[in-house]
Amino acid sequence: MKNLLFFVVLIVAPYLALAQQDIRIEFANSITEKDLYDYLSILASDSLQGRETATPGQQMAASFVENHFRNVGLEPLVDTPDGKSYYQHFDLIKINPSVGYIVVDKDTLKNLRDFLYTGQETFEQPVSSKPIFLEYNKKKGFDEADIKGKDVIICCAGNRTERNARKAVLTERGAKNIIIIMDEKVIPFEKTINHYKRYMSHGRLTFPERVKISKGYFLVSPATGARMLGISRAEMEKMMEKYRTGKRYTIKKKSVKEISFFVSADIDTVRTGNVLAVVEGSDKKDEYIFVTAHYDHLGTRDGNIYNGADDNGSGTAAIMEIAQAFALAKKAGHGPRRSVVFMAMTGEEKGLLGSSYYVRHPVVPLANTVADLNIDMVGRIDPQHKDSADYIYLIGSDKLSMQLHNISERCNAKYTQLVLDYTYNDEKDPNRFYYRSDHYNFAKNDIPVIFYFNGTHDDYHRYTDTIDKIDFPLFRKRTLLVFFTAWELANMKDRIVVDITKEATGSE
Repeated sequence: MKNLLFFVVLIVAPYLALAQQDIRIEFANSITEKDLYDYLSILASDSLQGRETATPGQQMAASFVENHFRNVGLEPLVDTPDGKSYYQHFDLIKINPSVGYIVVDKDTLKNLRDFLYTGQETFEQPVSSKPIFLEYNKKKGFDEADIKGKDVIICCAGNRTERNARKAVLTERGAKNIIIIMDEKVIPFEKTINHYKRYMSHGRLTFPERVKISKGYFLVSPATGARMLGISRAEMEKMMEKYRTGKRYTIKKKSVKEISFFVSADIDTVRTGNVLAVVEGSDKKDEYIFVTAHYDHLGTRDGNIYNGADDNGSGTAAIMEIAQAFALAKKAGHGPRRSVVFMAMTGEEKGLLGSSYYVRHPVVPLANTVADLNIDMVGRIDPQHKDSADYIYLIGSDKLSMQLHNISERCNAKYTQLVLDYTYNDEKDPNRFYYRSDHYNFAKNDIPVIFYFNGTHDDYHRYTDTIDKIDFPLFRKRTLLVFFTAWELANMKDRIVVDITKEATGSE
């Protein structure tokens, strides 16, 4: 009898596996190009005015996503005094610098022209200062000078991550205001100025608590830095060359000039929020798979509407379709074992603010959050792939869990057959995209992540990022990969584990 039973199991097992496969394919088929187009045509329409964070246009987008979640049958997840809600509201401080200058050798340097002020602190009156120049090298770090309550000036030949790391060290040591001399050979100063002009033209957003503890941060060019340090441009270049190789370079510290500076700003409180919904699991409902995308974009600039069809209307439309597929599966009696949370996040374009707020105020325990599948720009083809097969860039899949990476590879091989491009997953890639979307705040909390990305293109962060340039067949196929990966993670016997001792730390 036992032998007969064993024989029957051998015969039936493949058909049971096929039936399970057919089930997920059935619900995957509910993800259509038409639906993606319909959702994106609203998200990227002129009526939403570019969905800038904490504007009426973004609130309209949030309401659209919320209504979709409700209509397809997802449950709200956020506890409020009035019961469960789809919204996780929070306040931000909006800072609009109105006046900013630094005076060196009686010359007045202007903010967003000669230097860049990136702090949140404003000054009631001009500040006179003779900053302390701190040398730095990779082995010994900064000088051990007493800088508590004092202004400091440093060189930094590195990228934004390294600048932030050094600012954090100096802030911890009690520095008051920090002036950073940038390296033109790493990032042209004019490029940095133009980049920030675009983002700061409508005001800088930050958390209220950051304003209370913030310092004054100034970025200056090597030319301005040389003037402040009282050295020649040639000596400034020698110094930067040393810093590029991590070596120390000494100057006569008495040559540092006395300067004065002033920054004023208009400060307001604005309200925004993440939109969350859940398909509750069955026997493992207290474990959570997150599928995320940011729904904000850049608003309007110089009379142009930045519709953000690819960035990130595409990701938002994708999570709406995947949410609908999981909801249909649950209604048909094939709901997931683990709960699947869909979250449209605010403020990504302003510094990953929505995801930062979420991980500090999680709706479900971070310890029970199994993985985050983050979708940010999946509707276009970048120049590197214009003549190649269907592809998607994957970033982060192997940073914390090789198990997650392998599941992703298997799902793609079985269902979507995309070319998986890991170019931007390289730690040495200068774009550092791993640190530049919302998944990163999950990764910092040891939650395995995958970031799905189509790469940049000529319309990236321009008002020409419009729906007519979306490749909908490829958009659908990429969305399907996320769906199949989420389905596998939600239904496998054991949750994936963090099995790589690689730190997901740092800051952007």
